[in-house]
Amino acid sequence: MLEQILEYDTELFVYLNGLGNETWDGFWLIVTNKLSFIPLYIILLTLVYKKYGWQKLLVIILIIVALITFTDQMTNVVKRAVLRFRPCACEEIMDKIRFIAERCSANRSFFSGHASNSMAAAVFGGLLLRPYFKNLIFILLFWAAMVAYSRIYVGVHFPIDIVCGMAFGALTGFGFYKLSGLVLKRFFKD
Repeated sequence: MLEQILEYDTELFVYLNGLGNETWDGFWLIVTNKLSFIPLYIILLTLVYKKYGWQKLLVIILIIVALITFTDQMTNVVKRAVLRFRPCACEEIMDKIRFIAERCSANRSFFSGHASNSMAAAVFGGLLLRPYFKNLIFILLFWAAMVAYSRIYVGVHFPIDIVCGMAFGALTGFGFYKLSGLVLKRFFKD
């Protein structure tokens, strides 16, 4: 059963990855680059500052650091336990895929750190700012989905890696959002 699922996953990867073309390669390389979204993070932190003030912003930044550290490290723990090769390192499909990432990392594929981290940030930020910007969460979820898909496009993650990474990130983002509510209530009376 698991082998059949992984076979379907590989076929879906080859199909989705094959949809790419040189016209869009530059765009997806920007989307997959972690540094490309620093302006988005600055905007989100500015919105948090305007709605919560600088004292709460400092606490929220500490929670965000804990969120990303937790998500990233748990992703690495799972990658070390599962030991699934990246598509760009699978000899069976190397000649069928478009690999446009800078390099094929030696670390493992399951699950995607980009997908989990971006989804965690999207859920956390979207929920935190939901009382002030109702539709922001949908924009952030769309952004997280784009980051996740970019990993298939550039040839470094299978679809299951992406879906599981996004699910883990969503749960982590929600959990840390709940934690932030408890911390803010405890230390700030308003």
